[in-house]
Amino acid sequence: MLHTPHPPTPRLRARARRRLRAVALLASAVSVCLVAASAPPTPLGVGDRLFPQLGNPGYDVAAYDLSFTYSGSNNEPLKAVTTIEVRTTADLDRINLDFAHGKVDSVEVDGDPAGFATAGEDLVVTPEDALDEGDWTRITVRHSSDPVYSEDRQGGWVRTADGLAMANQADVAHLVFPCNDHPSDKARFTFHITAPDGLTAVANGLPTRVDRTDGSTTWTYRSPHPMATELAQVSIGRSTVLHRAGPHGLPVRDVVPSEHRAALEPWLEKTPGQITWMEQKVGRYPFETYGLLMADATTGFELETQTLTLFERELFTEPAYPKWYVESIMVHELAHSWFGNSVSPATWSDLWLNEGHATWYEALYAEETADKTVAARMKAAYGASDRWRTAGGPPAAPKPPKNGSKTGIFRANVYDGAALVLYALRQEIGRPAFERVERAWVARNQDGTATTADFVRLASETSGRDLGGFFRAWLYGAKTPPMPGHPDWKQNPVEKAAGKQPAKASRNTHGE
Repeated sequence: MLHTPHPPTPRLRARARRRLRAVALLASAVSVCLVAASAPPTPLGVGDRLFPQLGNPGYDVAAYDLSFTYSGSNNEPLKAVTTIEVRTTADLDRINLDFAHGKVDSVEVDGDPAGFATAGEDLVVTPEDALDEGDWTRITVRHSSDPVYSEDRQGGWVRTADGLAMANQADVAHLVFPCNDHPSDKARFTFHITAPDGLTAVANGLPTRVDRTDGSTTWTYRSPHPMATELAQVSIGRSTVLHRAGPHGLPVRDVVPSEHRAALEPWLEKTPGQITWMEQKVGRYPFETYGLLMADATTGFELETQTLTLFERELFTEPAYPKWYVESIMVHELAHSWFGNSVSPATWSDLWLNEGHATWYEALYAEETADKTVAARMKAAYGASDRWRTAGGPPAAPKPPKNGSKTGIFRANVYDGAALVLYALRQEIGRPAFERVERAWVARNQDGTATTADFVRLASETSGRDLGGFFRAWLYGAKTPPMPGHPDWKQNPVEKAAGKQPAKASRNTHGE
């Protein structure tokens, strides 16, 4: 949803109301207050089926303002200040934030010092005054942000050869900064990154100012579009920022290791044409800029961080990867701008809407540009689909990840397995209706969140028929239904394809 700016006066009026009310009720309430004050802090969550500890009830974040000061060493914690603008949706005497890796120095609520404690992976803030439902409140946390993690806990910072980048999907943004770490609560972001001279910092959105002082530079970036915490991106390194024009004059900027600039340019120049291709399929690009961040790091995945997609540099410089394959990966991540970024999943069980669509357009692009037919890929996926469902759950009900694995839900069932659902839908309702569904989906839900049920309703409405039974079987069934139009498609025997996965899933290169 879109948020309105923080109004300055209602908060003060609410505080005055509370204090007047407190005087009148003090005598009868003192014992209750003592009990409440003594209650230990408790970790909360929004009840996501896959990540029940993520997110927090009672408020909606409107905006984050993040400040990071980098020392020049990616082995040392960054100094950080996180300011969060929230609107309460319930009466709160405490505010839970997700934050689990870093030292908190102080917390303020509307400029006043606030108490704080940890509970599980939550930072529990106790303001001087309780908050009423509907209050607008500013929370400021001064803390460290540590890019070094234990072996059993993957983190959000990625240490590169010359600095840092972020990869917060799915559940580790709160290891970087305090937040409401769930895609259902999207917000605007502003970044201020200070780094020693000789380094370049880039973040989501467009630059708004650059301030230079003795020996260091501070870059400020801002995006007017709401963003999920898992899509935040900050790059710090010895980088070159390249600029070019996309369709409709869209600013396209790429961030590359300076020493690899020439080798990467032939790939980077393909992006404007790929944006045009996607616009022809689903409508206008939904953000203010786009670009690729080429990180000198080995991660095993690429990630659709909003407006600045994270790629491993070696994907483009390693000759073992065919040209058509690399280009299809570029389109996969670009497609996430519509599917996953602009339209975000309301819960992590809706992940198939992100990855299935990105895989679909990846496959369609390979068909149209490299003669790699969608039908052949979908037939192969169909043959493995039952095994994927057994191993990872059906596409819209994936099995929970193992503790500490941020990529644990990114299995074949939500990539090619989910793209297979879209292929079945196109077979069922026909290409024209399917293409109308796709365009309506991104237009109707732009800058918001949406559920699997929303997609089912839209497809039914657009096709003029009830598709509830069709989707129940394809999205939640333990076995793969028959493919419309292809009665000859069968499941492959286990012994013929044991351990085999689509090329993209085995590399985990598509949106993690």
